[in-house]
Amino acid sequence: MSQKLYVSNLPFQITEDDLKSHFLRYGEVISTVIVKDRDTGRSRGFGFVEMENGEKAIAEGNGSTLDGRTLTVSQAREREQRPRYSR
Repeated sequence: MSQKLYVSNLPFQITEDDLKSHFLRYGEVISTVIVKDRDTGRSRGFGFVEMENGEKAIAEGNGSTLDGRTLTVSQAREREQRPRYSR
């Protein structure tokens, strides 16, 4: 069963492939997503990694460094339902 992990404090210049390469040391990576600002397209500094077994990635990846930044890795939570509004 796969697990979705929340990864924060990402360097703003990394790609999803860079993120995948970093997490491959902890096991099989199913997918990676870096969340981007919808107006500028720039990274917001966090993302998600889906892995087969995320426990090792949480234990060893939390506090690891990527391009000089210390990552925070935890189990992703379900997104809260918020009322929609129009701009």
